[in-house]
Amino acid sequence: MRLILAEPFKTLWRDKDAFVEVEHLEGQVYRELEGRRTLRTEVDGRGYFVKIHRGIGWGEIAKNLLTAKAPVLGAGQEWRAIQRLHEVGVPTMTAVAYGERGSNPATQHSFIITEELAPTISLEDFAANWLEQPPAPTLKRALIAEVAQMAGTMHRAGVNHRDFYICHFLLHTDKAVTADDFRLSLIDLHRAQTRAATPRRWRNKDLAGLYFSALNIGLTRRDKLRFLRGYFQRSLREILADEAALLSWLESKAERLQIRYERRYAPGAQE
Repeated sequence: MRLILAEPFKTLWRDKDAFVEVEHLEGQVYRELEGRRTLRTEVDGRGYFVKIHRGIGWGEIAKNLLTAKAPVLGAGQEWRAIQRLHEVGVPTMTAVAYGERGSNPATQHSFIITEELAPTISLEDFAANWLEQPPAPTLKRALIAEVAQMAGTMHRAGVNHRDFYICHFLLHTDKAVTADDFRLSLIDLHRAQTRAATPRRWRNKDLAGLYFSALNIGLTRRDKLRFLRGYFQRSLREILADEAALLSWLESKAERLQIRYERRYAPGAQE
């Protein structure tokens, strides 16, 4: 068993079974599956997000492995990713409670609680009307540079996200957002993998997801080149020569993702 508690849960659950107490937390439920529950709760007027994992069973694990998907076995994946990102300076959530009980991955009970990041707006929502109302060029360039720096640092630190879309970058709105003064945080790391080094395959999947999610916000070719320069931290001449295969694959992968998305959400597709 592993249990790490910071305030307010260190005091709130003193001399109690944290694995029982976490199941009693109440609030707005965002996801309720057989093996996982996500909700927002409040303690002493402050907001927290709670993710509880109850094991997904050997059948679900086998199905994931047979389809070449890495199963999410518990809260440990998010805990490790958060700790690594803090170590290398990528702004993300702050975990205040983490527990893991049981050695069987199919039945393991685990949880993680993070401080709510508020007030914020997702980068997806912030950029939703950029095609009709372009932002100030300096702000757009600053945001691109920050996303590139965060993505590159994350991957160089051995973390790949696996849900790497602009909706998972939160822009803090506690003060006016300007090119010289803004803050982004990366969230939703429950599927993230943490290693000594990020395999190229998983790095590329993250980049494809990020590119796909930014296809319709009015980015120019220069914007994309700015991202590449910030991400790789090399000259454009070197990047375009050494990463030509990757760049070509990203274009085709993003196009396939776009076609799949349009088919899935076409009128009548859910009927």
